Amino acid sequence: MEGCNELLSPVIRDTEVSKTARRKSAQKKVSIMSSHGDSPEFSVTPTRTPLLGRPLGSLLKQNFIPRSSLKYPDVSAILPSAGKSPRHFQKPGYISNMSMNLDESDWNFSFSYLPQPAVIPEGSFTEDVTLSAVMLKEEDPGEAASVSMFASFLQSYLKHSSSTIFDLLGKYETVCEEQVNMLKKIVTRTTPGHQKFSKTASLLWLLQHETVTWRLLASLYRDRIHSALEDDIMVDVAIPTESEKLIMENLFQRDSIVRQSQLVVDWLENIAKDEVGDFSDNIEFYAKSVYWENTLHSLKQRSMSHAGYSRPLVTELDPDAPFRQKMPLADLDREDEGRLLKYLFTLIRAGMTDEAQRLCKRCGQAWRAATLEGWKLYHDPNIGGGMELQTVEGNPHRIIWKACCWRMAEDEMFNRYERAIYAALSGNLKQLLPVCETWEDTVWAYFRVMVDSLVEQEIRSTGTVVQELDELPRESLEANWTMEKVFEELQATDRPRVLEESKEHFHIIQKFIILEDLDGLMDEFNEWLMAGKPSLPSHLLRFMSHLILFFRMLGMRTKEEVCVEVLKMYIQVLINMKNIDLIAHYVRHLPPDQAIVQYAEFLESITETEQRVHCLKLAREAGLDVAAVTKMVVENVRKKDVEDFAHHDISPAFDSGTSQADLRKIDVIGWLVFYPSQRSEALKQSNAIMRMFMGSKKYEAAKGVFIKIPEDSVHEIYKHWGDQGLDVPAEDKNAIREHLCIRAYLEAHEAFNDWFKHMNTAPQKPVLPPQAKFKEEVAYEMKVKDYEMEYQTWCKHLNALTSDVKDKMYNVLLFVDGGWMVDAYENAEEDQERSHQMTLLRRLCLPAMCFLLHSVLHSTKHHQECLRLADIVSSEQHKLYQVFSKEELRRFLLKLRESSVELLDQGLDPLGYEIKS
Repeated sequence: MEGCNELLSPVIRDTEVSKTARRKSAQKKVSIMSSHGDSPEFSVTPTRTPLLGRPLGSLLKQNFIPRSSLKYPDVSAILPSAGKSPRHFQKPGYISNMSMNLDESDWNFSFSYLPQPAVIPEGSFTEDVTLSAVMLKEEDPGEAASVSMFASFLQSYLKHSSSTIFDLLGKYETVCEEQVNMLKKIVTRTTPGHQKFSKTASLLWLLQHETVTWRLLASLYRDRIHSALEDDIMVDVAIPTESEKLIMENLFQRDSIVRQSQLVVDWLENIAKDEVGDFSDNIEFYAKSVYWENTLHSLKQRSMSHAGYSRPLVTELDPDAPFRQKMPLADLDREDEGRLLKYLFTLIRAGMTDEAQRLCKRCGQAWRAATLEGWKLYHDPNIGGGMELQTVEGNPHRIIWKACCWRMAEDEMFNRYERAIYAALSGNLKQLLPVCETWEDTVWAYFRVMVDSLVEQEIRSTGTVVQELDELPRESLEANWTMEKVFEELQATDRPRVLEESKEHFHIIQKFIILEDLDGLMDEFNEWLMAGKPSLPSHLLRFMSHLILFFRMLGMRTKEEVCVEVLKMYIQVLINMKNIDLIAHYVRHLPPDQAIVQYAEFLESITETEQRVHCLKLAREAGLDVAAVTKMVVENVRKKDVEDFAHHDISPAFDSGTSQADLRKIDVIGWLVFYPSQRSEALKQSNAIMRMFMGSKKYEAAKGVFIKIPEDSVHEIYKHWGDQGLDVPAEDKNAIREHLCIRAYLEAHEAFNDWFKHMNTAPQKPVLPPQAKFKEEVAYEMKVKDYEMEYQTWCKHLNALTSDVKDKMYNVLLFVDGGWMVDAYENAEEDQERSHQMTLLRRLCLPAMCFLLHSVLHSTKHHQECLRLADIVSSEQHKLYQVFSKEELRRFLLKLRESSVELLDQGLDPLGYEIKS
């Protein structure tokens, strides 16, 4: 049978050797479970001959060659090739029954729906052991076992450029197929009805639908892209109108709607083909060469016995006898007939018409195989002349045959599946829908009838068809189907299951892909995101994200705000999974400002140094602005849990302690020290954090930040600008100065703490007990000598500490070039928050430092030097008096008064000078 004979009806399919045909070579028996009823299973042994039909996709490739130099897209190439491992999808009656809009929080449904295969899937011993180990380790191992898909999809995306985009879709499909096969091995090891692996079963269902969606996407967009390229260079050529086949070929070549509708039919039939299972040449409950053998046997028995029988039977065995005589067959024959018709329809639904004909002939019903032959378009290659006579193709009386099929489909005397078979062949939608149980079945029926109707209308519009004795009904000839109308009808269906399945995520996505309605798809995505809970499954978000990236690779316009939200939600999924290696590559597809925000939020949770270096490396490889990202990380953490500046009293132990939030702020500075080019930013951010710590009297925390800054940072800043031949900007110079100011204050504070601790650990002079004995007096004298030596050592150390703390406190109070925490370069860009904080710190820290210095001097009896503090505070050069409040000045003067009193007690004047008589 030539492929060119097969181009009229959508039933034409299947030149590609199906997975069913490839699997039969294993000569194994399998259990057949049909989705179109509840007949008992039967076991078959495949030894069939190669299929003779061929899919419309490959016929398009071979016969519809554009007149341009461009090769027409190989649509069949996107269907599963012989090199791929077979997919064993569950029947619609089982896993499809469980279809629902899945979410992360509700994965539980009855696992008892899952069919149990008669034979455990074959696999290596290693695979079995691995799966068993996984199952023992996990309560519901499907999700854990599928985590690798996230990395696999990214690797596939990075590997394929826009020039190999359909190879990318094929790789996506392969990744899903491999995961589906692995999950099935887990599921088939579960006891029927067991609830343990409910999430695994749900994930299996989800990935099965994702697999076929990638297949649909590749099929349609391969055609759409090539059609768009060829529209500009196609030249109209007169096509002979004597042949139905040539008319149909021309229609498919020029009309993308018809062609893509047929691709949808091909896609749905390809899905059904994977679900059919293995059929055998030896169907055990049928005779090899005689049909209705039980009825024949009964009739022979009656003719031989001449006894009366109460049970009526047909008296003739021609194919029309039961309907002509209105008499039944034998019970076993009726049962077998019903079962056969059901499986014949299953084969027609899967596009396997040739397989259905072969099955009829093997069951002794060659006449029924002939009834499945009449749809073929008529074509006489000899009309144009030629040297050699060629075979005429197709059915010259096809319209009569089609009208008969239509009437058979309408006749209620026939079995419902027999009526559906002939309804599919004649385009009778009304009689085809009752046996379409699922969303896929129903969409297939609509699109099949639509293509059939459009082809028929095209043939009749050319005037090629002569007036036939028997015409098709007007409803068939005048049908006005469109893709949009098909889905409108689906929305208005009264079948609960189909209506419910039409609301499932992947069916909605498939609908918009078929309609090429990207705006509608984006609106649907937006509704899912806005719905909040239940949250979308992580694998669905992975699919949605890669679908968006696919559209971007094609340069198609999508709603950018929705795409961004989908990508952000998927990135959050990866963050929650701690899949560090993948995040940067998806963040790069966000707008630059949002990419910085998103990646910075992710980096906030990374605390280990090695992981930080790795994340920054990935960010650079992905083309992210690392400097902006790390700056935002630090700013985000710095601005959390901000405390108000506290008044700095003169209590020696005035450190407020370090909280967990403070530790995070200290640690976050580490993001800015990996690259020398970021040292100026590290200085600015560390200064900002230390200002807040110092304002809250958290000096130990401020020291922790200071330690984080490498000692060569100032040198690196000057070197960085010097290498570019530029002077250091004023902002950087002021940051360096501020860093030095803070360093001076922290050193003074640390020196004071050391002095204060030492001051309060003075050795205690021993005391001689009253009425001490001689031995005690000797011991006392020895203790006094030890005390004197220890006291001298203590005094020397105290003097050194006093000298050190004085120098460091004077460094703060008398800081060069304008004073402590005062910018020396006024042409820098103004930062009001920073200026305000520096002013506050001068008012808080400098008076406290003066009080502390007075305390040091007064405690070490440097009373005259205490009075010199008055000169420093009142000096117009440093203007320290401006940072004192009136109350602080009053208290400071009281402190000076105490020092003067001490001097007077020593016989000196109030300023410490000798009194001249």
